[in-house]
Amino acid sequence: MEPPTNAADGDDYQQAPSTERVFEGEPVPAPWEMITARSVAVSAVLGASLSVVSMKLSLTSGYMPFLAIPAGLLSVFLSRTWVRLLHGCCGVAQLRPFTRQENALIQTFVAACSNVAYTGGFGSYILAMSRSSAEDGGAGPGSGGGGNFEEPHVGRLIAFAFLTSFAGMFAVMPFRNTLIIRHQLTFPTGTATAHLINSMHTPHGAKQASKQVSVMFKTLGGTVAWSLWQWLFEGSEDCGFRSFPIFGLTAGRLGFFFDCSMTNVGVGLFSPYRITISMLAGSLMAYGVLLPYVKTKEGIWYPRGNHGAYGMFIGISMVLADGLFHLLCILLRTLRAVRRRRHSQLAAQPFMCLGVDDRPPARSFDDRRRAQVFLRDRVFDPAAVAGYAALSAASVALVPRLYPQLRPGHVAAAYLAAPLLAFGNAYGTGVTDVSVAPTYGRIAVVAFGSWVGLERGGLVAGLAACVVVASAVSTASDLMQAFRTGYLTLTSPHAVFVGQVAGTALGCVVNPLIFWMLYGVYGGGGGDGGAPDASFAKMYRGMALLVLSQRAGMPRHSVTLCKVFFAAALAVNVLGEVSARRRWRVGRYLPCTTAVAVAFFLPPEIPIGMFAGSVVMYVWRKLDADGARARSPAVAAGLICGDGFGSMLRSLLIMSRARPPMCVMFLSSSVNRRLDAFLATMPKSS
Repeated sequence: MEPPTNAADGDDYQQAPSTERVFEGEPVPAPWEMITARSVAVSAVLGASLSVVSMKLSLTSGYMPFLAIPAGLLSVFLSRTWVRLLHGCCGVAQLRPFTRQENALIQTFVAACSNVAYTGGFGSYILAMSRSSAEDGGAGPGSGGGGNFEEPHVGRLIAFAFLTSFAGMFAVMPFRNTLIIRHQLTFPTGTATAHLINSMHTPHGAKQASKQVSVMFKTLGGTVAWSLWQWLFEGSEDCGFRSFPIFGLTAGRLGFFFDCSMTNVGVGLFSPYRITISMLAGSLMAYGVLLPYVKTKEGIWYPRGNHGAYGMFIGISMVLADGLFHLLCILLRTLRAVRRRRHSQLAAQPFMCLGVDDRPPARSFDDRRRAQVFLRDRVFDPAAVAGYAALSAASVALVPRLYPQLRPGHVAAAYLAAPLLAFGNAYGTGVTDVSVAPTYGRIAVVAFGSWVGLERGGLVAGLAACVVVASAVSTASDLMQAFRTGYLTLTSPHAVFVGQVAGTALGCVVNPLIFWMLYGVYGGGGGDGGAPDASFAKMYRGMALLVLSQRAGMPRHSVTLCKVFFAAALAVNVLGEVSARRRWRVGRYLPCTTAVAVAFFLPPEIPIGMFAGSVVMYVWRKLDADGARARSPAVAAGLICGDGFGSMLRSLLIMSRARPPMCVMFLSSSVNRRLDAFLATMPKSS
């Protein structure tokens, strides 16, 4: 238990337990003492490892769980293992243990490295440019000509990631003191990460962290073994346990089966019940009702084999409705929060970058100490502005060479709008913990795609501009989350910024290589055995086509269905907002419209796996609430990480042309009898 604040220090306002009094006897390291060789080594290993997991999730479910928990636990485990190895093998005595500042930097580095898999759009925008995603989504060569296809190439991906992944950090740097100190925004993700790190560096926290790490590694090892065991039974096409017909063979033919993916189960452990139930409901609506009915209209409403366009367009309309509603809500909440803070004594000058002398008086011992450390390292704001200008100029000159569909004027317009969007998103994330970077990206797809025109490659131009805008907006909020973690752990802002930049730089190399390997192994996403589903890639490409194509070229009644589902999504969102404010019970039973819409792009086995994870979590909480609360994050992280590493091992087996020795297949009893009769006529081998 943390000791209470001492009233003798003049903290009459603060009566809650003080975190910094626990660490009061520990000196705060200098910035250059926080960035050590051992922390860099641990960061590189952990960042590359979790990038594999992030890329796998980006290419399958598209859902990004809270990887800060496994990153924080693993950083503590690897750092302490490092100290023990040097002490045991090299005889290094009196080795200084890892500090919480070093762990905060490891956390920042790892999060920045693995987040490139999402901010770079490898599972969405980049993959949407490829011909394979277009053909899988029913929008192949007829979608605007060859200018609307750009096959991914590893060299271009690395260059594009470096050009687009750093500008947002420099854009938001001048506002760090305003958002963290003067406005004291919460940034819940960064705050939760900081509390995790602080708690693990207390004696009780260290013991609890060791137990969680042990559970995580046991789960990880079991998941890797399970993945390799499944591979042994995939000797031919349609073999193995990845299509286990848990609801029967008839439902299995519609896609409703359990694919034994521990990633989906782990994500279900992380996810709220409302999300998983909404996704399952969306799958039932799409693959159990809508698409089977649409298939009966083949040749009447649409050409043969194009029924998937209906589900894609309906899902897009619901995503746009949900994004528009939440964007407006967050903007209104942000403006209201700015107005309240402007009239408060704490925020008399709301947009002033603070120095040491003009900061508002802190009201507790923790606030005083944290503000002193955070404001000790001054950053020359014009240097951040110059850095943003230099990065923007480089992108304006080089991005059109990578994607000729974009002109320098288009890229310049994107970078002119990015700082305003980045600040707004960072402020909104600090208030609500919700980043609307994907919504800004969708707006960029529509705006720049329409500007260029479909006949001149507007589809690829819109997707490339989407990466520019969404990456800048997302990395800005990620940096502010990292600053919030650094503020609460007494970590230098200089060191945090260096960790963020270094982690992003490694991610710009590692993530394209991982993506290129997976893309090559599965032939562009069309293979089996865990191949990328490209669900979000189809969504973004279909959204661009929906806006850029002629209305006459769309399937019959698709526009009407889009309007109906758009209105329904808005109505559900409005009802949910009103229910939350009026405290109506009906609000808890309303589905999440984004989760329902995403299910239109995902094969049903993914929501089924996530729902299975939620069922496990529900039963676990009923049987052992304390154990579920303490160990479920570690178990979920072990399942996700283990399945990611298992997929990498399976990919290596495929690349080495190894063949599974056995085949397991699920057949109906009548088919099995006919197969037995046929095999009886075959000559027996001697």
